[in-house]
Amino acid sequence: MNPTPAVTLIVLSLALALQPGCATVRPRRDFPSASVVSQQLTKSTRSWDGNLLPPYPAGQPEVTIRRVIIPVGARLDIHLHPMINAGVLVKGELTVVSADGKKLRLKTGDPIVELVNMRHYGINEGRVPAEIIIVYAGAVGMPTSIVRER
Repeated sequence: MNPTPAVTLIVLSLALALQPGCATVRPRRDFPSASVVSQQLTKSTRSWDGNLLPPYPAGQPEVTIRRVIIPVGARLDIHLHPMINAGVLVKGELTVVSADGKKLRLKTGDPIVELVNMRHYGINEGRVPAEIIIVYAGAVGMPTSIVRER
């Protein structure tokens, strides 16, 4: 059974709601003018490099939400994701580099629809630790990332 677009939207909305100050569920009585703010950060059928996203994997759907903190100057190992995933950089700056040399530079608040089954890495070239929340939509038993063997 594959996750429906509605399930994926709910999960991504949850991930965004985890950001401090990003969502208000109900106005407080002492702030009657408070209102819910909903902002679409991205909507896409393609990853950031322009490739079409693959179909969801077969099997029991499993959603994973991860918070990754990348220290200043750190470079992640070359890896790939075998499933669709998307995230929001909640702090700092991050550069993502694909195996074919394409680069995506993210700053605080930027969304990313990640590459699927394509090797890439991230590097924090900023001045503060980069923090990203990522939602992975896969199936039970699938790893979220596969690091290149050395």
